[in-house]
Amino acid sequence: MRAVILCLLLASVAACAAEIPNRLVDYATFERNVEKVGKLREQRRVTEEEFIRMAADPGTVILDARSAERFTLLHVKGAKNLSLPDITAQELSRVIASKSTRVLIYCNNNFLNEPNAFATKIPSASLNIHTFNVLYGYGYTNVYELGPLIDINHAKLQFAGSGNAALAGLAAH
Repeated sequence: MRAVILCLLLASVAACAAEIPNRLVDYATFERNVEKVGKLREQRRVTEEEFIRMAADPGTVILDARSAERFTLLHVKGAKNLSLPDITAQELSRVIASKSTRVLIYCNNNFLNEPNAFATKIPSASLNIHTFNVLYGYGYTNVYELGPLIDINHAKLQFAGSGNAALAGLAAH
């Protein structure tokens, strides 16, 4: 009897949720894209050396989707900032020349030993995952992700930012 009541309750909740229309929220498409993006993402995760090589191409955009505050503190040199909550079609077109432009992304979870600028997220909430999915959703499919976890004190990447003295040493490296 409890199972029947539980099933009826769950069916009722699902039916109610389906009856609350919002044409600006499309979870079903998001779900379909997640599977596609997951497969593409695994093919597009690159080493630090590959990231540096690809970034040297003047047609490539390095996109940092962290907050403006964290970006200002420290970021990969040459990166453009567009915070994930601020991403819209218009803002993306301002930062990325075309949907076929090669875009390199990285996030907090790519770097160790700089918690102020690169605060670690739980693995399933890594900003790279969200950024890759959002870019794909907007039609940007030439996206590559910095794959490894890098100790910032031993990074080959160059950094820029307005952080404290310890960060200034990294930015100059």
